Amino acid sequence: MAAAVNAAVSLPSSKSSSLSIRNPIVSPERISFNKGLLYSRNVSVGGRVVSIRAQVTTQTPAKVEKVTKKNEEGVVVNKYRPKDPYIGRCLLNTRITGDDAPGETWHMVFSTEGEIPYREGQSIGVIADGVDKNGKPHKLRLYSIASSAIGDFGDSKTVSLCVKRLVYTNDQGEIVKGVCSNFLCDLKAGAEVKITGPVGKEMLMPKDPNATIVMLGTGTGIAPFRSFLWKMFFEEHEDYKFNGLAWLFLGVPTSSSLLYKEEFEKMKEKAPENFRLDFAVSREQRNEKGEKMYIQTRMAQYAEELWELLKKDNTFVYMCGLKGMEKGIDDIMVSLAAKDGIDWIEYKRQLKKAEQWNVEVY
Repeated sequence: MAAAVNAAVSLPSSKSSSLSIRNPIVSPERISFNKGLLYSRNVSVGGRVVSIRAQVTTQTPAKVEKVTKKNEEGVVVNKYRPKDPYIGRCLLNTRITGDDAPGETWHMVFSTEGEIPYREGQSIGVIADGVDKNGKPHKLRLYSIASSAIGDFGDSKTVSLCVKRLVYTNDQGEIVKGVCSNFLCDLKAGAEVKITGPVGKEMLMPKDPNATIVMLGTGTGIAPFRSFLWKMFFEEHEDYKFNGLAWLFLGVPTSSSLLYKEEFEKMKEKAPENFRLDFAVSREQRNEKGEKMYIQTRMAQYAEELWELLKKDNTFVYMCGLKGMEKGIDDIMVSLAAKDGIDWIEYKRQLKKAEQWNVEVY
């Protein structure tokens, strides 16, 4: 980073000196020195030698405010906190996975009366009823919002979540149930829910309505992408009309685990030129090499096309879901970038800095 240099020039006082103020002793010049260096030189003026001393200091240029590519204007965060949560009510809670799916996933809608003004891509916190083993209130759990800013009912008075019931067997052979996920999945219509937030800016949608938006989701990581896609294809806004390309990759273990499949297929019918949809069903699909079809396996089938998109300034990648998914995607991109003589890890760092590579994993 270049540093600006200020030089304060002072002349020694002399009663016998009679210099014309019309003629500068030296022309102003820009001098680069180390911070705090005392610069001195002699200059001949009218037959006399005058000593010029300059204390040179460096100043770091003022930081230029970053112009975000995301729709951050007016975004609210942390309106409600754990000590004073918003009390909403459950309006709807329905299971959205088949009976033979490995695990239950539920879609739920809570009333907010417009008091939680969230944006697509944000999250809310939920505090389960009851107390923990120490007798203290349960800690909040964060969940990505699965509805657009105006909500599933279109009145800006609700917020929706997509939650998988967590049940597993520990090393002692005991069945363990996730506190908050089971609380949420068991909610009945009319039940109260303690909500905090909204939080998060990492997954906010791009401002550009002509952008290419590649969405990579596994399981309930589909939540923020459902919020994006509803705004793009199911709603009409005076200040937003999506004319770009939305490309969704969704990875699940079985076809009975495909979340919001019918909704996405309707979107594709409605806007075939603007929406591409690819599922990766790991336990039922395989590629031409006989490998299980994970999300990165499906992406590999379009690797060259995806790489070309990633070279464009208006392409944005969003990733949400299980933590291990990013490595698999990196493995694809490393070899593709290398063909162009590009270091993928460094290139990805640049994409992140430009807000074009956005990750929220758990």
